[in-house]
Amino acid sequence: MVSSPFLLPFALLLSFSLLFILPFNQSQFSFFADLQDLALFHTATLQLQNSHAAATAGAVSSISRLGISSNPKPKIAFLFLTNSDLSFAPLWERFFLGHELRYNIYIHADPTVQLTPPGGVFDGRFVPARKTLRASPTLISAARRLLARAVIDDPLNLYFALVSQHCIPIHSFDFMYSFLFKNSITSLRSFSSKSSYKSYIEILSDEPNLYERYAARGPTAMLPEVSFEQFRVGSQFFILTRNHAVLVVKERTLWKKFELPCLGEEPCYPEEHYFPTLLSMEDPEGCSHYTLTRVNWTGCWDGHPHLYSPEEVSPDLIHMLRMSNSSYSYFFARKFSPESLTPLMQIADDVIFRD
Repeated sequence: MVSSPFLLPFALLLSFSLLFILPFNQSQFSFFADLQDLALFHTATLQLQNSHAAATAGAVSSISRLGISSNPKPKIAFLFLTNSDLSFAPLWERFFLGHELRYNIYIHADPTVQLTPPGGVFDGRFVPARKTLRASPTLISAARRLLARAVIDDPLNLYFALVSQHCIPIHSFDFMYSFLFKNSITSLRSFSSKSSYKSYIEILSDEPNLYERYAARGPTAMLPEVSFEQFRVGSQFFILTRNHAVLVVKERTLWKKFELPCLGEEPCYPEEHYFPTLLSMEDPEGCSHYTLTRVNWTGCWDGHPHLYSPEEVSPDLIHMLRMSNSSYSYFFARKFSPESLTPLMQIADDVIFRD
């Protein structure tokens, strides 16, 4: 009998062999692509087990994509999910400047869209991607693909920040890093053992159209795995701990429900449902229940939030976007039009990255 670590790679190899033997249609293309994802997710799960074992054993050195370090710094993996150019790459470059040992970048770009390569720190950071469609489970798959690649790539990736091409940073890198890691973490072991390190994801149970979202595939389609009382909604963008990232990557049961087609587009936004529901069911105490990405839903249209124009960019806007209803401050904001880059760069050093 084939042992479990080799089962998925074996199935993947077999599927590719069949491509050259059997006739196939479009749905079979999806089947083979899904097998690729399963192999990727399986590898990521094994990677967590190995890194956890090393941390439990008290290892003082870690191997990262930059080499071996005796006292490694934990990293934030920035996951860019996009179907258009990364127009704000110059602003993000300024954000990352001087922090090369504390972050990694991964980009999932819709392969059916022609993108202008951003270059700089983004060069070579694209992961194998598949087509994404709004209001479909393809966005869930893309996020899971990014998480898996980042987990496999570097064991020092301890936080995973999912952002869009329309997101901008509204604080300095140092401000964000200090907030997430509390200025005290020194190893994978200490990170895993401290309950104060949470995932920052919006989890809501009191939305006005919550039932309509739950019943989008049919009134009983989510049963028995997800009851209405367990169903949650939230922002598409989040920051997850490594343990939660792997929880998402290895999960299968809920995914089989959320990948079901909806009966209509409205109000079907599975990317806003799957992650909050899963984490609420598995580890609600390990989540903040709020997002660190500010979005302005005033005057929204067709499910899209307000799009900031160049004329709206100002120091006052940045200061306003940082403010929340609690003690925390937002780290990112969306959506900004590509034309907003010039005025944003003009206030980057004196306002955006001055906390």
